[in-house]
Amino acid sequence: MRQAHRIRQARPEDLHAIVDLCCLLWPDCSREEHSAEILDLLTTSLCGTLPAAIFLSEDGAGFLQIGLRSHADGCDPAQPVGFIEGLYVREASRRHGMARALMDAAEAWSREHGAKEMASDTWIDHIVSIDAHQALGFEIVDRCVHFRKPLRG
Repeated sequence: MRQAHRIRQARPEDLHAIVDLCCLLWPDCSREEHSAEILDLLTTSLCGTLPAAIFLSEDGAGFLQIGLRSHADGCDPAQPVGFIEGLYVREASRRHGMARALMDAAEAWSREHGAKEMASDTWIDHIVSIDAHQALGFEIVDRCVHFRKPLRG
Protein backbone atom coordinates (compact mmCIF):
# COMPACT_ATOMS: atom_id res chain seq x y z
CA MET A 1 0.00 0.00 0.00
CA ARG A 2 1.36 3.40 -1.01
CA GLN A 3 1.47 6.08 1.65
CA ALA A 4 1.46 9.82 1.22
CA HIS A 5 4.96 10.97 2.10
CA ARG A 6 5.83 14.52 3.04
CA ILE A 7 9.01 15.46 1.22
CA ARG A 8 10.80 18.77 1.47
CA GLN A 9 14.09 20.30 0.49
CA ALA A 10 16.59 19.83 3.29
CA ARG A 11 17.91 22.70 5.38
CA PRO A 12 21.15 23.07 7.39
CA GLU A 13 19.35 22.03 10.57
CA ASP A 14 18.71 18.62 8.92
CA LEU A 15 22.44 17.91 8.78
CA HIS A 16 22.52 15.17 11.43
CA ALA A 17 19.51 13.29 10.03
CA ILE A 18 21.00 13.33 6.53
CA VAL A 19 24.45 12.30 7.73
CA ASP A 20 22.87 9.33 9.55
CA LEU A 21 21.35 8.20 6.24
CA CYS A 22 24.57 8.89 4.30
CA CYS A 23 26.48 6.65 6.70
CA LEU A 24 24.06 3.82 5.90
CA LEU A 25 24.29 4.38 2.14
CA TRP A 26 28.03 5.04 1.97
CA PRO A 27 29.60 3.30 5.00
CA ASP A 28 33.15 3.60 3.64
CA CYS A 29 33.24 7.35 4.35
CA SER A 30 33.59 8.73 7.84
CA ARG A 31 30.82 10.64 9.58
CA GLU A 32 33.08 13.71 9.52
CA GLU A 33 33.56 13.48 5.73
CA HIS A 34 29.81 13.15 5.19
CA SER A 35 29.13 16.06 7.55
CA ALA A 36 31.55 18.40 5.78
CA GLU A 37 30.22 17.54 2.31
CA ILE A 38 26.54 17.74 3.26
CA LEU A 39 26.92 20.97 5.25
CA ASP A 40 28.65 22.59 2.27
CA LEU A 41 25.86 21.49 -0.07
CA LEU A 42 23.12 22.63 2.31
CA THR A 43 24.65 26.06 2.78
CA THR A 44 25.68 26.74 -0.84
CA SER A 45 23.15 24.68 -2.86
CA LEU A 46 26.13 23.62 -4.98
CA CYS A 47 28.05 20.44 -5.56
CA GLY A 48 31.33 21.75 -6.90
CA THR A 49 30.23 24.54 -9.20
CA LEU A 50 26.84 23.13 -10.24
CA PRO A 51 23.43 23.41 -8.54
CA ALA A 52 22.51 20.64 -6.12
CA ALA A 53 19.91 19.88 -3.48
CA ILE A 54 18.90 17.27 -0.96
CA PHE A 55 15.32 16.18 -0.44
CA LEU A 56 14.33 14.60 2.87
CA SER A 57 11.21 12.84 4.09
CA GLU A 58 9.62 14.65 7.04
CA ASP A 59 10.01 11.51 9.18
CA GLY A 60 13.74 11.32 8.38
CA ALA A 61 13.47 7.83 6.91
CA GLY A 62 14.76 8.70 3.43
CA PHE A 63 16.73 11.21 1.42
CA LEU A 64 17.73 11.93 -2.15
CA GLN A 65 20.69 14.02 -3.24
CA ILE A 66 20.28 15.55 -6.70
CA GLY A 67 22.78 17.54 -8.71
CA LEU A 68 22.87 19.11 -12.11
CA ARG A 69 25.50 17.70 -14.45
CA SER A 70 26.63 18.94 -17.84
CA HIS A 71 26.43 15.40 -19.24
CA ALA A 72 25.76 11.79 -18.29
CA ASP A 73 26.15 8.49 -20.12
CA GLY A 74 23.19 7.75 -22.37
CA CYS A 75 21.78 11.29 -22.15
CA ASP A 76 21.63 14.11 -24.70
CA PRO A 77 24.99 15.91 -24.38
CA ALA A 78 23.39 19.20 -25.48
CA GLN A 79 21.24 19.41 -22.32
CA PRO A 80 22.01 19.53 -18.60
CA VAL A 81 21.03 16.38 -16.72
CA GLY A 82 19.56 15.91 -13.27
CA PHE A 83 21.82 13.32 -11.65
CA ILE A 84 20.86 11.24 -8.63
CA GLU A 85 23.98 11.35 -6.47
CA GLY A 86 22.40 9.31 -3.70
CA LEU A 87 19.06 7.84 -2.70
CA TYR A 88 18.42 5.96 0.50
CA VAL A 89 15.28 4.83 2.29
CA ARG A 90 15.49 3.00 5.62
CA GLU A 91 14.58 -0.64 5.21
CA ALA A 92 11.43 -0.41 7.35
CA SER A 93 10.10 2.37 5.09
CA ARG A 94 10.76 0.68 1.76
CA ARG A 95 8.07 -0.47 -0.67
CA HIS A 96 5.62 2.22 0.46
CA GLY A 97 6.28 4.87 -2.18
CA MET A 98 8.90 6.94 -0.37
CA ALA A 99 11.56 6.56 -3.08
CA ARG A 100 8.96 7.57 -5.67
CA ALA A 101 8.00 10.66 -3.65
CA LEU A 102 11.67 11.63 -3.29
CA MET A 103 12.20 11.05 -7.02
CA ASP A 104 9.17 13.20 -7.88
CA ALA A 105 10.72 16.08 -5.92
CA ALA A 106 14.08 15.55 -7.65
CA GLU A 107 12.45 15.47 -11.08
CA ALA A 108 10.62 18.74 -10.41
CA TRP A 109 13.87 20.33 -9.18
CA SER A 110 15.69 19.09 -12.30
CA ARG A 111 13.03 20.50 -14.64
CA GLU A 112 13.27 23.86 -12.83
CA HIS A 113 17.02 23.80 -13.57
CA GLY A 114 16.54 23.15 -17.30
CA ALA A 115 17.06 19.38 -17.38
CA LYS A 116 15.09 17.21 -19.78
CA GLU A 117 16.52 13.91 -18.51
CA MET A 118 17.57 12.24 -15.28
CA ALA A 119 20.53 9.92 -14.81
CA SER A 120 22.05 7.86 -12.04
CA ASP A 121 24.46 5.02 -11.50
CA THR A 122 25.12 2.12 -9.15
CA TRP A 123 27.52 -0.76 -8.76
CA ILE A 124 27.12 -3.51 -11.36
CA ASP A 125 26.33 -6.13 -8.69
CA HIS A 126 24.00 -3.99 -6.52
CA ILE A 127 20.78 -5.75 -7.49
CA VAL A 128 18.56 -3.94 -4.95
CA SER A 129 19.65 -0.57 -6.36
CA ILE A 130 19.26 -1.72 -9.98
CA ASP A 131 15.74 -2.99 -9.24
CA ALA A 132 14.84 0.26 -7.45
CA HIS A 133 16.12 2.37 -10.37
CA GLN A 134 14.09 0.35 -12.86
CA ALA A 135 10.98 0.56 -10.67
CA LEU A 136 11.45 4.35 -10.69
CA GLY A 137 11.48 4.42 -14.51
CA PHE A 138 15.21 4.38 -15.26
CA GLU A 139 16.60 2.22 -18.05
CA ILE A 140 20.07 0.70 -18.15
CA VAL A 141 22.16 2.47 -20.81
CA ASP A 142 25.59 0.90 -20.18
CA ARG A 143 27.49 -1.58 -18.05
CA CYS A 144 31.11 -0.98 -17.33
CA VAL A 145 33.92 -2.48 -15.31
CA HIS A 146 36.73 -0.02 -14.55
CA PHE A 147 40.36 -1.13 -14.32
CA ARG A 148 43.57 0.42 -13.08
CA LYS A 149 47.16 -0.63 -13.16
CA PRO A 150 49.95 1.12 -11.27
CA LEU A 151 53.01 1.95 -13.31
CA ARG A 152 56.32 0.67 -11.99
CA GLY A 153 59.65 2.43 -12.26
